[in-house]
Amino acid sequence: GIGQTLADAIKLLVKEDILPNDADRVLMILAPFIIFTGAFLTFVGLPFAENLIISDFNIGVFYIVAMSSVGVIGIILAGWSSNNKWSLYGAMRAAAQIISYEIPIGLSLLLVVLVAGSLNFGDIVQWQADNRWFIFHSPFSFLAFFIFFISVVAETNRTPFDIPEAESELVAGWMTEYSGFRWALFFLSEYANMLIVSIVASTVFLGGWLSPLQMFNVLPESWLFLDGPALGLFWVFFKAILLIFVMMWFRWTFPRLRVDQLMYLCWKVFIPFGLANLFFISLWELLF
Repeated sequence: GIGQTLADAIKLLVKEDILPNDADRVLMILAPFIIFTGAFLTFVGLPFAENLIISDFNIGVFYIVAMSSVGVIGIILAGWSSNNKWSLYGAMRAAAQIISYEIPIGLSLLLVVLVAGSLNFGDIVQWQADNRWFIFHSPFSFLAFFIFFISVVAETNRTPFDIPEAESELVAGWMTEYSGFRWALFFLSEYANMLIVSIVASTVFLGGWLSPLQMFNVLPESWLFLDGPALGLFWVFFKAILLIFVMMWFRWTFPRLRVDQLMYLCWKVFIPFGLANLFFISLWELLF
């Protein structure tokens, strides 16, 4: 089964690509590429190691949040242009879910920006090198990581938040009428988004390219033999892969939520906690 992934990829690329007669052909063809472009452009601002970043923006965090929102346009277009009521239901659910969960994600990242004083990923990691990993900075930053991680699982439509593509209700959500290469683009984008959010979480909360030895900044320089430019890339991907493993673990552990439970969790739990978190971390910074 080692070659299964490669065989799947080849199968999808050579599969017949069908467009329904009554679909809006132009928009239906365009939609997967909009979603893919949103995911692909996000990699421009992602730090893979200390000096390995395509474009080192001073507003890196803002850029990542902005580009990850582009995919919603493609999802709505895909659902609407398919001329299928199940696709449209799936697209509307996905749009509502993604737009909603962007708010707690933004609030959690804002907390980091407030403490580190910068939107630049390099500055945020440097702050962690000088002090401690952000997840251990205070009880509020730990809660922020928890809110952020659960919200990005919802943002990437992973189980237990995969309501837009609930097979038992909506066939395959906004992807129902797609096949072949275009369907493969949707999946490629979904897994790319999982990697993106995991790298952002590991950079912002888990020290990025810093080794676990720098967790609390208590060891002398001579002891930090696991750090360096080459190992930095390893640590970023190691932390990101651990988070992806947890996402997949969720998939086999938790049952799917209902739509009302999903929205309740966002608007009545995560957003109030995220706002309270911002207030309390401000007090924490003033006092300590």
